[in-house]
Amino acid sequence: MTTSDSIRSQHDRALSELLLSLPEVQAVNQKLALHEAQGHLGVRRRLLSTSVRMSSAMAPGLNRTARQCMDILGVDMPVELYAYSSPHFNAACVKPESGRLFIMFSSSLLDSFDDEELRFVMGHELGHFVYGHHDIPVGYMLKGQPPVSPSLALQLTSWSRYAEISADRAGALCTQNFDAVARSLFKLASGVTSTVVRFNLKDFLQQIDDMQMTDDLVGTSSSAEDWFMTHPFSPLRVKALQMFHQSEYMKKDGVNSATLELGLESIMALMEPSYLESKTDAALSMRHLLFAGTLLVANANGSISKAEIEAFEKFFGKNEFRDDFNLERLRADLSTRIDTVNKYNSLPKRMQVLKDLCVMARAEGKANHPEIVVLKEIATRLEVPGFFVDQLLSVNTELD
Repeated sequence: MTTSDSIRSQHDRALSELLLSLPEVQAVNQKLALHEAQGHLGVRRRLLSTSVRMSSAMAPGLNRTARQCMDILGVDMPVELYAYSSPHFNAACVKPESGRLFIMFSSSLLDSFDDEELRFVMGHELGHFVYGHHDIPVGYMLKGQPPVSPSLALQLTSWSRYAEISADRAGALCTQNFDAVARSLFKLASGVTSTVVRFNLKDFLQQIDDMQMTDDLVGTSSSAEDWFMTHPFSPLRVKALQMFHQSEYMKKDGVNSATLELGLESIMALMEPSYLESKTDAALSMRHLLFAGTLLVANANGSISKAEIEAFEKFFGKNEFRDDFNLERLRADLSTRIDTVNKYNSLPKRMQVLKDLCVMARAEGKANHPEIVVLKEIATRLEVPGFFVDQLLSVNTELD
């Protein structure tokens, strides 16, 4: 049976546990708890004075939707719905106060979304409560003084994006209608509801393919602005939900949860720092393996060509290739480098460095047999299925 707990993103869960264990997060939570105990927050009082409470008599359909979503997600707490005047599409679930949960909707969202689209939004907001997302005060920490360290900011924003994915899945579980889910995210992204623009799911998702084509160019990656965004790009959210609807959670013969999470991390990587730029131990281990691996793949047939040198320098910089690299030492050290990568990196990250090694194998247009042998050996040690290499090499295109 599919439950709200079972569909939560594994990355959301893991990062949440990590962040809640940090002294910095605990200190802010203690401060907020003290304010709440002293009666300084007054969420309900503020909502009653600035918004309109939508009772069952005023909004019977919306309240009925709320009860249905609560049953599906296992929420057992009184919920009050509020509307506030705003031209922007927005909704929010406010941290419970005095045993009540509050969900707010902007007036423009209520006017522009149909019943199924509102069901997705309702389930999404309830999902934030179900998964305890309010326990990590990301807004306070990112805007607080003194500012948090850049590394903690990256952890907070990365977690926040996966938290949105979990909440999206909760909304999808309530809705059971992928078209309505996709329309909702299109409206949120574009602000368009008129008939002037006709929503096309295929074209909307094409934006992801175009992003990937850009990021696949050696030496390019997501920008620093992406790394600190708390929400995934809307096309990424739609793609993630498309994969979710094709999973075992939503259909009997769907893909398993491990494959789902692998696919999710692949598309979310479009908003993460490239390991070629990041300064973490995990990224450094990947760069060390890439350095040795590209040279060993290039030399698999006994020599390194001009095209392969150019490929190497696209990763490591112009004029960084030298004829006196000690390939025997690199070959002897390969196992240690792979072990370090395995220690610090998840399977999707290991697949990422293998993907870049395949760029070297295709430097001359098509991988030859000795190169494939080296790649398969590295893949095995990285615990990556061999068919992944076959898939990457099936498109024998030359580097731009």
